[in-house]
Amino acid sequence: MADENGHSHVKGSERFPLVDLGDLDAGSAAALIAAASDITLVAGPDGTVCDLSIQNEELRIDLEGGCNWTGSALLQTVAADSRAKVALLLQDAARSETRWRHINHLASDGRPVPVLYCCAPLGRGGRVVLFGRDMRAMSALQQRLMNAQASLEQDYGRLRDAETRYRLLFQTSSEAVLILEPVRGRVVEANPAAREMFGAELVDIVGHGLLPRVTEGGALEAHLAAARNGEAPADLSTHLVHGNREVVLRATPFRQDATTMLLVRIASAHAVAAASLLSAEKAKLLRAVESAPDGFVVTDNDGLVFTANAAFLEMVNLRGEAAARGQPLDRWVGKSGVDLTVLVANLRQRGSVRFFSTALRSEGGGIADVEISAVSIANGGKPSFGFAIRNVGPRLRVETTASRALPRSVEQLQELIGRVALKDLVREATEVIERLSIEAALELTNDNRASAAEMLGLSRQSLYVKLRRYGIGDLEPAERD
Repeated sequence: MADENGHSHVKGSERFPLVDLGDLDAGSAAALIAAASDITLVAGPDGTVCDLSIQNEELRIDLEGGCNWTGSALLQTVAADSRAKVALLLQDAARSETRWRHINHLASDGRPVPVLYCCAPLGRGGRVVLFGRDMRAMSALQQRLMNAQASLEQDYGRLRDAETRYRLLFQTSSEAVLILEPVRGRVVEANPAAREMFGAELVDIVGHGLLPRVTEGGALEAHLAAARNGEAPADLSTHLVHGNREVVLRATPFRQDATTMLLVRIASAHAVAAASLLSAEKAKLLRAVESAPDGFVVTDNDGLVFTANAAFLEMVNLRGEAAARGQPLDRWVGKSGVDLTVLVANLRQRGSVRFFSTALRSEGGGIADVEISAVSIANGGKPSFGFAIRNVGPRLRVETTASRALPRSVEQLQELIGRVALKDLVREATEVIERLSIEAALELTNDNRASAAEMLGLSRQSLYVKLRRYGIGDLEPAERD
C-alpha cells in the first residue's frame, strides 16, 4: 500500500518481500551478505563452520585464528560462557526468528572479542548464516563508563567520609561555631556549643543576625566586613547580651558554592586567658632551656642546626646563634664522622637516646668529652631532633683515675670505646670476664675457694694469685704469700 506521495507502509504485521534486487547470482549474493556485516559465518545443520568472511581488518587481526575455523564446530570458536548462546542462535534460525545475541570469541592473547550476532536460515539444506557486528568499541565504552561510575562512587564515598568527620568536629567543638551569610550576616548554621553560649535554642539562632546578640555591634560589623574583604582581623573582644558574658570572637572567610561565607568562632574570654597563661608557662620553659648550663641544639631531619642555646655556643666558641644556624651539627659533634650518623639512626628508630658518649670540637680546635641525650620531634610530617649536650670531661677524669685499671662493668667498657685502643680494650674486657667468673664461682660455692678453683679449672695457687690481683675477698697471710 502506498500513499499519495508514493511512500510504502506496513499495515499491521504484514511483511513485503524485496522484489527490486534484480537477478542475483550466487557470487553477488555472497558479496552482499559479506558486506552487510563485520563478520559473516555460514554453518551447516550440525553447527560446523562451512565458510566465513571477515570484513573488519582490526577484527581480522584480533581473530587471527579465524582463518582456521572452516570445518570446525561453531561452539569451539567461542568462549565457554557463550556456547549456550550459540545453541540459542541456531534454534532461532530453525524457527525463522531473528534475534541478536552477544557472543564472545577469544583473541590470541586470551582477551574476549565481543560480536553481536543474528542468525538466518540459508536455503533448504539446513544451513544457516550468522551476521556479526563488531562490539569492541561499544564494550570499551561500557567499560569506561563502569570505571567512571566506580571512580565517582569512590569520590562520593570520600566526600561522605570527610563530611562525616567535619560534621562530627563541628558538633563536638567546645567553642561556639557559626556559619554566616556574607551580606546580611544571618546565621546559616550553628553548633550545640552556640546554643549554650547564647542561652537560646538553635531554631532561634539559625536564620537570625548575630549583631543583636553582642553589645558592641559596631565593632562586630567592622570585624565581619574586614573578614569579607579578605583581611585577617585581630580577635575581637566583646560581650554577649545574654548574661553580659565576655567572649573573644574571630571571623574567617571561606568559599562555598561560588559564595564567600564566614565561619565565626566564639570562645569564652576566661578560656582564652587560660590558654595564654599556658603559653606563658611554656615560654618560661623555653627561657630556662636557653639559660641552662648544658648545651641544647635543635636540628632538622638532615642534621642542620635550627637553633642553639648560649651554653652550646660557648662550648664550640661561637659568637652568636647566627653562626651556628644552618650548619651541620657534625661540624662540632663526634670523634669521627660516623658518631652523629649513628646517633641520628638510633633517634629515627627509637625516638630517643640517652647518655651517648662522644666528643665536642670547638672552633679553636679544643676537644671535650660530652654526653648527649636526644629526642626526635614530629614537625609537619618530617622529624626534627633536639640534643642536650653535657660536658663530662671532669667527671671522666675522676672516674678514670679511680677505676681505669679495672672497669667495674660492661657499661664502663662501652664508655671507653673510642677513647682506649682496641688491644687495651680487649685486655680489659678479658679481665672483666675473668673477675666476674671468679666472683660467680665463689658465690655458687658459698666462698669455698677449693671448690671454686675446681669449678674454674684452676689450681688453688692460681686462684689465689687472681684473687690478689683483683682484690677479691679477704686472704689469710699464708694465702697472700
